Amino acid sequence: MLMKEYRVCMPLTVDEYRIGQLYMISKHSCEQSGGGEGVEVVRNESDIHPQHGPGQMTEKRIYLSSKLPSWAKAFVPRFFYVTEKAWNFYPYTITGACVSFLPKFSIRIETRFENNNGDNNNVFGDTPTPAEHVSLLDILNDPIPEKHYKESEDLSRWQSSKTGRGPLEKDWRDDHKPIMCSYKRVQCSFEVYGFQTRTEEFIHRNIRDILLVGHRQAVAWIDEWHGLSLDEVREYERKMQETTNSKVKSSQNNTGTPAASRPVFSRSISVTDERSLKKMGVTTASMSDPSDSSVPHSPIRLNSTPE
Repeated sequence: MLMKEYRVCMPLTVDEYRIGQLYMISKHSCEQSGGGEGVEVVRNESDIHPQHGPGQMTEKRIYLSSKLPSWAKAFVPRFFYVTEKAWNFYPYTITGACVSFLPKFSIRIETRFENNNGDNNNVFGDTPTPAEHVSLLDILNDPIPEKHYKESEDLSRWQSSKTGRGPLEKDWRDDHKPIMCSYKRVQCSFEVYGFQTRTEEFIHRNIRDILLVGHRQAVAWIDEWHGLSLDEVREYERKMQETTNSKVKSSQNNTGTPAASRPVFSRSISVTDERSLKKMGVTTASMSDPSDSSVPHSPIRLNSTPE
């Protein structure tokens, strides 16, 4: 298992990002869906955490094929999806991902948001992440894949008309106000001999790129979401999910991938099973027993943004 902690700062407050996160994930998922691939929202419903209070549980299926390297396609079906379950008890979230035909593959992401510049070395309150496993990601200066670059999302050129913020300068993390940090502890496991190391490293490289692109977008799109209420952004989220689901299903039909030809797998082992979630303090009636093969299991978002 390869574990890393990523810290991503943004020129926002934690309260602002509650709205920005929901907006960005919905819009980004819709942009990335099409051609038979993308994000299908299966469930999005309220939930309650015994420690963190009320929140939202979301289950998604992320359809992938072209996003995989050639060496991975050797043991992956032509059409498949990843199940992602996320519990958003803002400013704390839990995300888990699994693939039903790969029981030794799992991802777990714990996230905390704080109003600081990433200097909290024990944000999760248990065992501090060793320094060699901590990555500080800079949404202004760190490179992203060329295919994801958009001038409108370049924060060295960005200027918010609503907030007056931007553009960001080279050492912005040292003195920008406001500033917040998204702390993400990511555990990736793929216990298959001969593939474990490069698969786990591949996943972490993709997660790094996803985090950089997604957090850049949340900032660059601030004039689209700033000032929205929670109810308004939830309504936007609902409409975008309908659009995204429609795009995914329509693309699959147009590319000759009827539902009957998609793989149906009977069992899935995930970091979001009941036992693992209880260790994190999550108890919810909506969780299914992973040993019950009759229950359809829920999707890593290699082209989306972890919660």
